[in-house]
Amino acid sequence: MKRRTLKRVRAERQPEHHHHVYVVLLDPAAGRIRKVRAENPKRDPKKPCVYVGMTGLTPKERFANHKMGTKAAWVVKRHGLRLLPDLYEHLNPMPYEAAAQMEKDLAEDLRRAGYTVTGALTPGLVTAGTPSAARAFGPTRG
Repeated sequence: MKRRTLKRVRAERQPEHHHHVYVVLLDPAAGRIRKVRAENPKRDPKKPCVYVGMTGLTPKERFANHKMGTKAAWVVKRHGLRLLPDLYEHLNPMPYEAAAQMEKDLAEDLRRAGYTVTGALTPGLVTAGTPSAARAFGPTRG
């Protein structure tokens, strides 16, 4: 039996194009949060509030992690309703660099279309589990 190294196993499981952008429909209450409103001055109140993100997982796995609180954006954990695959499915998968840029571009395109958008490395909205979250909220208890 041939020995399989970690590097070889990882290469087999993670193709170069395994990153995804995703869009989460948020409860309308998220649109009433001061920081979210400030980021979307030209929002159309008739259009939904969404969160745009990027992941190396599948969008379904990442959404489940948000809802469980694993490296979760608080706005998705608290207000996330479901994924909106019609807005992102045609873009995936892609390499990391392309996904990082696409996350920003998709958020800006949706914002220009009148959506209330949060996420996409939005300043002021801290994701739990990041170094900035520790500075903002203090150390976590084990």
